[in-house]
Amino acid sequence: MALVKYNDNSISAISSAGQLATGGLVPIKTLTASSSATLSFVDGSNDVVLDSTYPIYKFEFINIHPASVSQFTFQANASGGSGYNETITSTSFQSFHREDDSSTSLNYRTGDDQAQGTSFQILTNNVGDDADQSCSGTLHLFNPSSTTFVKHFISRIQVYRSTGSSAEASSVEGFTAGYFNTTSAIDEIQFKMSSGNIDSGTIKLYGIKDS
Repeated sequence: MALVKYNDNSISAISSAGQLATGGLVPIKTLTASSSATLSFVDGSNDVVLDSTYPIYKFEFINIHPASVSQFTFQANASGGSGYNETITSTSFQSFHREDDSSTSLNYRTGDDQAQGTSFQILTNNVGDDADQSCSGTLHLFNPSSTTFVKHFISRIQVYRSTGSSAEASSVEGFTAGYFNTTSAIDEIQFKMSSGNIDSGTIKLYGIKDS
């Protein structure tokens, strides 16, 4: 994202707010869940841009609340593809702290990674389904329109975790990264829970220009 610096002289020379540089983050599309099985961003559909317009795309997850305790996941389609089953190699780790301070950890998540897998990629530990539980975070997708390189992604998400017991409610920060092992352009991204619907929450898509 472009950073803009101002000094006293540059600020005093501005005659209207429209002269302020806005940086490189460009809003593209917002999807809001309402008992939704999936939320999909498809290039060229419903004002979605997911092509060579921007070298980096950023998804923001805001209070993603599941209908039942489950994991938040995503997958992609290459241009002309279907089924959301692109080949992924990924890595995943998390930090963890229980509400009652009885347990903490920092660990690699062997069950959440993939080695040339085609499943939906897990981005979180189990997100709680109590009324006040959800997850929020970001996913960056790099140069999805490239027909030379694989498509890298990095995700960081904070989770109000549940195992079905209120005594085990926890704060979990999940870190996931990897790549879609294809040199075809990626132009469709889909998000869903590992089981059940996304009861509520918002996903925002941005393009990052000049990056």
